[in-house]
Amino acid sequence: MADDNENDILADDVTNTSNELKKSAPLPSYDINRKVLFQQNVNDLSLYQKPNKNYLDNIKHSFAKFSFLRFILNLVPVLKWLPKYSFKNSIAGDLTAGMTVAVMHIPQGMAYGLLAGVTPSSGLYMAFFPTLTYFVFGTSRHISVGTLSVISLMTLKVVQTHATFGPAITASTDNATLSDVSDTYSPIQVVTAVAFMCGLQQILMSVLQLGHLATLLSEPLVNGFTTGAAVHVLVSQLKDLFGIKIPSHKGAFKIIFTVIDCIKSLLDANPYTVGISLSVIIFMVIMNEVVKPKAAKLFKFPVPAELIAVVAGTAASFLLKFDEAYKVKLVGAIPIGLPPPVMPPVKLLWIVAVDAIAISIVSYSVTISMAMIFAKKQSYEVRANQEMLALGFSNIIGGLFACVPNGTSLSRSLIQEQTGGKTQIASVVSAVLILIVLLWIGPVFEVLPRCVLSGIIVVALKGMYVQAAALPRFYREGKLEAISWVVTFIAVVLVDVDVGLVLGICVSLTALYIKGWKMKACQLGVIPNTDIYVDMSTHRRAKEIEAIKIFQYIGAINFASVTSFKRYLYKRISITPKAIRKASLQLAEAEKLIDTKTLIIDLAHVTHLDIAGSKCLIEIQKEMELFNTQMVLTSPNDRVFDAIKHAEMLGVGKFKVLASIHDAVIYAKATHKESI
Repeated sequence: MADDNENDILADDVTNTSNELKKSAPLPSYDINRKVLFQQNVNDLSLYQKPNKNYLDNIKHSFAKFSFLRFILNLVPVLKWLPKYSFKNSIAGDLTAGMTVAVMHIPQGMAYGLLAGVTPSSGLYMAFFPTLTYFVFGTSRHISVGTLSVISLMTLKVVQTHATFGPAITASTDNATLSDVSDTYSPIQVVTAVAFMCGLQQILMSVLQLGHLATLLSEPLVNGFTTGAAVHVLVSQLKDLFGIKIPSHKGAFKIIFTVIDCIKSLLDANPYTVGISLSVIIFMVIMNEVVKPKAAKLFKFPVPAELIAVVAGTAASFLLKFDEAYKVKLVGAIPIGLPPPVMPPVKLLWIVAVDAIAISIVSYSVTISMAMIFAKKQSYEVRANQEMLALGFSNIIGGLFACVPNGTSLSRSLIQEQTGGKTQIASVVSAVLILIVLLWIGPVFEVLPRCVLSGIIVVALKGMYVQAAALPRFYREGKLEAISWVVTFIAVVLVDVDVGLVLGICVSLTALYIKGWKMKACQLGVIPNTDIYVDMSTHRRAKEIEAIKIFQYIGAINFASVTSFKRYLYKRISITPKAIRKASLQLAEAEKLIDTKTLIIDLAHVTHLDIAGSKCLIEIQKEMELFNTQMVLTSPNDRVFDAIKHAEMLGVGKFKVLASIHDAVIYAKATHKESI
């Protein structure tokens, strides 16, 4: 009687729901009359063909489809899009964007060249050689390749570890005139070796189709890493901001020791340097927070605040003789022209190989992230592996021409897109203007105070500092995300940049593993008068079918999870090891130990099944037979069903595999009747 009342209530609910939905759209109904199908019947009806795993055949097929012209066009994308370039629609925007980005390249290149531990000219070279290389091999139309603060900072750590600083080595800034003396290397040699090795690693990763490697870097990890790196950048600029000399520290807690040394040396700070630094910082803050937002509403071109600061600082230093009169440290010699190509010392390449791995990954991750953002916004496609290859070639060319490892700047890329840039022709325009600076204008900036560039760097990193405000959001999204951020940030700040990145990746992968490892199991029941089966613990009207237990498992059934799977299963159907022992000893009374005649295991949400998992299922099947209970499997995906057939072929055992839960229920009821 209670069941009838409940069915009436359900019918009323269904009717009410249908009436509500009918107001918007009529609901169709269906009535299907067919035989119960095993999964093999479904595969026969659908003409299922198992994917070919013969790698030799796949290779032959690939070679049969190989086209040399297509290969060249894919390898060098500029050959594909440049002949189709529309001067009418694109040239004006590309010229505007190119000139604007070039203006940004000058101060950023000089500043981040110094940040990497080499001369400002190396930063300017990065706006020329890698940019033109990416123009040839890249697939993004809008990103601006060149200097990146995080990459410069990570490179500085390698320079401090492997370079020898001294008069004999630092007297010349020309990479061609440097030579190895008893395994001592100059900063520029270390930097170019890192860039060259990064390029080799990125090309290798591209060949191995590891373009999606960036997915290892989750948002909390990248956020915590860049925020911690910003702290390192800030501390690294303190000596130039205050005009003091402090010893260089290496290893864990070096950032704390550096801050302590800065505090101890404050009494020796150059007041003129401090004054210039404060002036630049205040100027940049006012320009960024007040002037630029207002000017953006009036003009298409962004206000070149950084360039204004550089030009004003250079002019003031020249007129007031900052170096001679006030002992303000200047940028120093900037050679005219382009450097000759020089191969980094081969021995040094192997020395910096491990350090280069982290730089390669971070450089690529930032680049592909920016490329995909603009591709989505402008509705075109970028190829991950080709981006890795383009970045690799850019770093190799840069390594031959005194460049720091390159990446993609968020600020320059945004400006390139916002000022009308349509293609990488904008990068060519920018590179031509930078070439003019290198050939004729570069020496003008030799009298620029270093503290001006330090002030520009400190203010430019504001976006990274405020990223810490995202931590509460990560905590709301999940505690593992927040833990990933905190661990990465603390490790980067207290230990080191590369160690923090590796530790952050480990924590991120552990969090991913924990999430993927979490398995769910439940017992399903049927909604009365339907063929819909739902979790009985969360759906109150779902009813258990008499003499049938339906077990649903979400996760993988493999060698690592079979114990948990079996434990979950027996817990849901109330079978204990004691009951199994009794059943094995008292076969005549085994049926009375449980009231289940059929156990249905739903495999619809099982992502992977290996031989160990198949053996576990056979073991369960045999133990169920002790209770005179049959076991059937339902709803496997193609991959899981292929694994089942493979296990059967290997002699593990035979399974009954039905096409759906409802097929299995009808089949079970029919077998129950036959056994009466």
